[in-house]
Amino acid sequence: MRSPACVPVGAFCASRRGGLKTKRRYAAVRQTVAWCNRGGSISAEPRINDRIRVPEVRLVGPSGEQVGIVPLAKALELAQEYDLDLVEVAANARPPVCKLMDYGKFKYESAMKAREARKNQAHTVIKEMKLRPKIDPHDYDTKKGHVVRFLKQGDKVKITIMFRGREQSRPELGYRLLQRLAEDVQELGFVESNPKQDGRNMIMVLGPHKKKTEAMAEAREAQAARKAERQGVPHLDQSPDASVEQSAEEPAEA
Repeated sequence: MRSPACVPVGAFCASRRGGLKTKRRYAAVRQTVAWCNRGGSISAEPRINDRIRVPEVRLVGPSGEQVGIVPLAKALELAQEYDLDLVEVAANARPPVCKLMDYGKFKYESAMKAREARKNQAHTVIKEMKLRPKIDPHDYDTKKGHVVRFLKQGDKVKITIMFRGREQSRPELGYRLLQRLAEDVQELGFVESNPKQDGRNMIMVLGPHKKKTEAMAEAREAQAARKAERQGVPHLDQSPDASVEQSAEEPAEA
C-alpha cells in the first residue's frame, strides 16, 4: 500500500472532483424527494374534474353511451348538471377518454371487489413430511394421517425419506415405503412427481385430486354447519313437524 505522499496530485484531484460530482448528484436527488413530499408525487388514481388538464375529451355518459369528443368545459358542465364526477378512465388515448360517474361509489365498489377477490384467492402450498426407511407402524399411521389432512385441504405434499449410515445402500426400502404411502392415499391424491434419489434423501410429491378453492369451500360449509349445530338449529333432513311430534311424545311416555 502506497503512502499518501506517493499518490499523484492529478489522481487526488480527479478523485476529489468525482466526490464533488457525487455530492451534487445526491443533492439533486434530495431536492427531488423534497419536491415529491410537498405534493408533487405521481398518483396512481385517475384524474377527476378540475385535475384534468386537456382541451377536449372523448366523453362517455353515465350509462355507457358514447357522447363524443367535447371540450373539457362542456364535459365539466355536464358532470355538474348530472351531479356526477368527470373521471379520466383512459389517459393515454388521444383525446383522453372520460366518463361521468359517482367516483366515491366507484372507489367503494372497486375496493369491495378487490377484497372479495383476495378472500377467494387460493395459494398453492407444498407441505413436507419426513419419514425414515424403518419407521414404526404407529409412527407411519400418524404421518399418513397428516398427509391425508394436507390432501383434504387441497395442498401438495412433499414426502422425504431420510437415509442414514448403511441405509443408503438399500434405497429400495425407501421406494417401497413411498409406493405404500401413495397407494394408501390414492383416493385423495396422486403421484405428481415419482420417487427420485436426492443425495441421502429420496423425494416424492403427492398432488390432491381436489382444487384448493373446492377444499376451502367445503371447509367453510362444514364450519357453518358446526356453528348452526352449536346454536341449536335443526338439521335440514329433520322437518319441524317431526321435531314437534317428538317433543309431544316425550311427556306421554313419561
